[in-house]
Amino acid sequence: MLDTDKFVVDVVTSPSENESLADFNPAFSKYDVIVLNYNGKMWNKNARENFVDYVRKGGGVVVVHAANNPFSKWEEYNDMIGIGGWGGRNKSSGPYCYWVDGKLVRDHDSDGPGGGHEGYGEFVVENRQPDHPVLKGMPAKWLQPDELYNFMRGPGQHMEVLATAYSASPRDKGGSGRHEPMIMTLTYGKGQIFHTTLGHNVGSIKSAGFKAIFTRGTEWVVTGQVTIPLLSRIPQVQSAV
Repeated sequence: MLDTDKFVVDVVTSPSENESLADFNPAFSKYDVIVLNYNGKMWNKNARENFVDYVRKGGGVVVVHAANNPFSKWEEYNDMIGIGGWGGRNKSSGPYCYWVDGKLVRDHDSDGPGGGHEGYGEFVVENRQPDHPVLKGMPAKWLQPDELYNFMRGPGQHMEVLATAYSASPRDKGGSGRHEPMIMTLTYGKGQIFHTTLGHNVGSIKSAGFKAIFTRGTEWVVTGQVTIPLLSRIPQVQSAV
């Protein structure tokens, strides 16, 4: 993010797993946008209330990969992220959300836990809203080395899916056989949220596609516009001759 000259970044690290979060109270209101890659224990009541107040009043949030894993019982957080996985999520957490025939399907009927993924590998991300400022100028289909999250559940309200990926592996190999949301935007009160299930490890984060959507998504959350150019060639799927 620093390479764009658009952001001044502070890093806040939570206490370790064996330490108390009783005094973990980040000053959310100091910032234009909060980037979350947190996957840990529930925050204390004061931190939760301050975060909800921050977003509701117009604060920006960027949710990366496993930051959609925690807080399965925190209603406001799940409204913000739209869909999540693991943490005991099940049918009561909301419908499965996936993409069929050009639109988002909210499957309220199917039972089963929320959250799964194929093994780490390279897969095709398909842009569903190519004219959205975050995706404008990117290839329609591009390659990303990552975990392909699937079977995600949640309220899925006030959510626009920008890109999906097809989870093609057999069910016993972690696949779902359907197109799964990879990049989404949401609103909560006056706040804007950019949520991507991508970003599993250093290789994923350093890929050209992820860097583009992450930096541009962060700018869009704050300003509603994107001025950051595509700085690297994004590997794309070659069309058949």
